[in-house]
Amino acid sequence: MLTVKEVAKNSIGEELGLEKGDVILAFDGHRAVDLLDYLYYDEKEEFSLTVRQKNGDESTCEIEKYEDESLGLTFENDNLDIRTCQNHCIFCFIDQMPCGMRDTLYVKDDDYRQSFLCGNFVTLTNLTEEDEERIARLKLSPLYISVHAMNGELRKKLTGNRFADRIGVQLKKFADAGITMHTQVVLARGYNDGEELEFTARELFKLYPSVQTMAVVPVGMTKFREGLTEIKDIDENYAKEVISLARKLNGEFKTGFIQLADEFYFRAGESVEPYEFYGSFPQIENGVGTTAKFLNEIDENIKSSKFDKKILLISGTSAREFIKKQAEKIQSAVKGLTVKVLAVKNNFFGETVNCTGLLTGQDILKAVLSEGDGYDIIVMPCHVLREKTDMFLDGMTVSELSERTGKKIRITNGTGESFVKALSSKKFKEGTNE
Repeated sequence: MLTVKEVAKNSIGEELGLEKGDVILAFDGHRAVDLLDYLYYDEKEEFSLTVRQKNGDESTCEIEKYEDESLGLTFENDNLDIRTCQNHCIFCFIDQMPCGMRDTLYVKDDDYRQSFLCGNFVTLTNLTEEDEERIARLKLSPLYISVHAMNGELRKKLTGNRFADRIGVQLKKFADAGITMHTQVVLARGYNDGEELEFTARELFKLYPSVQTMAVVPVGMTKFREGLTEIKDIDENYAKEVISLARKLNGEFKTGFIQLADEFYFRAGESVEPYEFYGSFPQIENGVGTTAKFLNEIDENIKSSKFDKKILLISGTSAREFIKKQAEKIQSAVKGLTVKVLAVKNNFFGETVNCTGLLTGQDILKAVLSEGDGYDIIVMPCHVLREKTDMFLDGMTVSELSERTGKKIRITNGTGESFVKALSSKKFKEGTNE
């Protein structure tokens, strides 16, 4: 149900006599669950609307309008409270978080609505039949789905959920309804790799192009895994095997269907796929294609200039050599510029966590202080901060880090263009605390 908060003047809602406090019960006879129902039907030209007025009377009216006309309603609540996860995945990153951090960092979300709205990956294990019908009816597309394995028994083992083996039926239902899907496999070495990974890829590709991509990402493992399922970390040879399998299958499929996280290429010591391989970069939030896009943006934005500064550039250990090469390209084009790449070890989560995005303020501070005072500016990407904040995962702020190091800090927005500007421009704006 949706309780009306306000009715816009001269809107269809006002013409219908809707008022604050009225309750929207249904659209076309389907229960009004949350704001998504309203947004979907508000774009339609014809539908029925069932309302309970403040006096308790209920009525249903037929709506006929132009597609670009709106009912003009806002609501007391969007009813989009996060649905939490009912799984117990053997590789769950949140289960490996230390105690004492922010409550929001321990929330296990598994909400199909957030998948549609924000691109969050969901497992579909907590869906009811009504949910599945609603996804198809409202055309909630694209969806981002954590598949992990198409072998039903294996998927139940990986997720710790007895309903996980329904994934094939669910994906087929959504494909038949015209829903576009992007999928992912969190690759747990010795479990869903090798023949199981190949089986998963082949089964998902049967639903292509409804299932447009299958990302493969390595398990993120912290040092806080006591009592959890043992999973081996990936090494150079293993990463090469995964890359080889993906390239073989993509060659057979004649598409870039399987898209590996950049981390596999870093571990293997190989170059990522060409920029064109990743298409519209639908899996970039998954660490897939980030490097290719970043490279392309850097090459497009490097210009000869002068910037007489010494910069300390923060990186995770896995990306150090790659970042160093890009910094050297910029340094060669910018007179007076000196850049040193500082690969920060992740003592907080453990050294097996080697990506830049999971560095904490305290680890960066310790590494920076050990470097001495031979630089002017510290540069790091926005990925080290919690989204839309100036705060690291451990609660330290950018301002606090700047104060304790005595240095100005530039936070890039994650693009190659911002990276180039942070290392070469006096007028850098993005994320800076200057």
